[in-house]
Amino acid sequence: MHLQKFNVLVAALVMTTGLAASIDDADARQRTRARSVSNIDGARQAHTSASGSGVHGSYARARTLSTDGQGNGSITRSGSATGANGGDASYQAQAYRNADGSAGRSTSAYVDSANGGSASRSATSSRDGTGNASRSASASAQGANGGSVSTEGGFTKNADGTYSGGRDTTATGPQGNTYSGSTDYSNGQVSHTSTCTNAAGEVIACR
Repeated sequence: MHLQKFNVLVAALVMTTGLAASIDDADARQRTRARSVSNIDGARQAHTSASGSGVHGSYARARTLSTDGQGNGSITRSGSATGANGGDASYQAQAYRNADGSAGRSTSAYVDSANGGSASRSATSSRDGTGNASRSASASAQGANGGSVSTEGGFTKNADGTYSGGRDTTATGPQGNTYSGSTDYSNGQVSHTSTCTNAAGEVIACR
């Protein structure tokens, strides 16, 4: 499986997760909604949730926002959905921002299709108040016919402007051909290595 095909799979995962986790309320025969807000001495919390079910499946989602009145705040979001034919999807996201300039975010999502394929992704990023930042991410997909692909990587950026990072990717096609690649970069310098094999384990040219 070529790396370009993996990028298509990840893009499909992002699109599918967003669509599955926000089934149109108009299609839901049963719906529930709830909202609460509190504000005590400048500390605010707001929570909303919704769920529904109908002929096209079911969904649930929730969101919580918290601030302390001192410039620190956080937000969490989650959702899940099940299709009428048995596929399901879910996601979670958390983020924070503090008065000292530090901030962070983490997300994860999963899709299990009705025909047996699945995909997942996760990412975490953070920064401090002095200009240092980092990020890591991973994703994987399994085709209904047996092909699979996975990737993981990350980067760091320092307050002095230096940076480095890399990514490793592996893929196996339905017929047993494999791809394994690694990309590393540091302050403008990039290196890449890759190896491909056939089902017998023999090295072949990477397309």
